[in-house]
Amino acid sequence: MEKGTILIVDDEKEIRDLVDIYLKSDGYDTMQACDGLEAIKLLEENDVDLIILDVMMPNLNGVEACLKIREMREMPIIMLSAKSEDIDKILGLNMGADDYLTKPFNPLELVARVKSQLRRFHKFSKKVDVLAEDNNAIHIDDLVINLETHEVILGDNLLKLTPTEFDILALLGQSRGKVFSIENIYESVWNQEFMTSDNTVMVHIRKIREKTEENPRNPRFIKTVWGVGYKIEK
Repeated sequence: MEKGTILIVDDEKEIRDLVDIYLKSDGYDTMQACDGLEAIKLLEENDVDLIILDVMMPNLNGVEACLKIREMREMPIIMLSAKSEDIDKILGLNMGADDYLTKPFNPLELVARVKSQLRRFHKFSKKVDVLAEDNNAIHIDDLVINLETHEVILGDNLLKLTPTEFDILALLGQSRGKVFSIENIYESVWNQEFMTSDNTVMVHIRKIREKTEENPRNPRFIKTVWGVGYKIEK
C-alpha cells in the first residue's frame, strides 16, 4: 500500500534520483520536477501529499515556487538548500515551508522528516474530535480553529495558515492556559529532538501572529511568557 505521493523538485537530477530511490524503498510514490514551473504544472494535474523543494533553481526558484504553491495547496513543504545561514532558513520558513534541510544531507534524515511531516499533517487532518464529544472546533473569542476541516476563521475571514502554523495554533489552543516552551512546541509538532540554536518555532509564531493579529506586537491570542515560552490564555 502506498504511503502517499511525494513531489521532488530539484534542478540536479542526481539529487532527485537519490531521494527518489530512498522514498520508493520506504513505500512512497514519487514524482520529479526540475524547477518550480514544472512543479506547479504537476501540482495542477496530480494529487501530491508532500513536496521536497530545492531553493536554488532556474526559471522559478524554490522561494517563488513555495509562495505560488501555498496559494494552491496546504500540503507540507520541506525546503532544501546549500545555504546554511539562519537568514536563508528564516526566508524559506517565512515563505510557507514547514521544514528546512541543508545540503549535503543524509537521505535517511530526509525520509525521517517526510514521515514526521506527513504523520503530523494527517493527525490534524483526521475527522476525529480530539477535544470532547461532538466538538471539533476550538473557539477563542472570534477565532475558530476547526480540527476537522483544518481551517482557521477569524471573524468572517478564512485565514490561510500552513500545516505547521495550524498545528502550533491547535496545540496551544487545545491546552489554553498552559505555557509551552519552544522545546515543547518543536518536539510536539515536528516530532524531532530540539536543537538549542534552532529558531524555527519563533519564526512560525511570528507568522501566525501576522495572520491572526491586528497588532502582532501586542497579540490577543498567542502570548509570550518571557523566559518560559508561549501560551493562549483561558
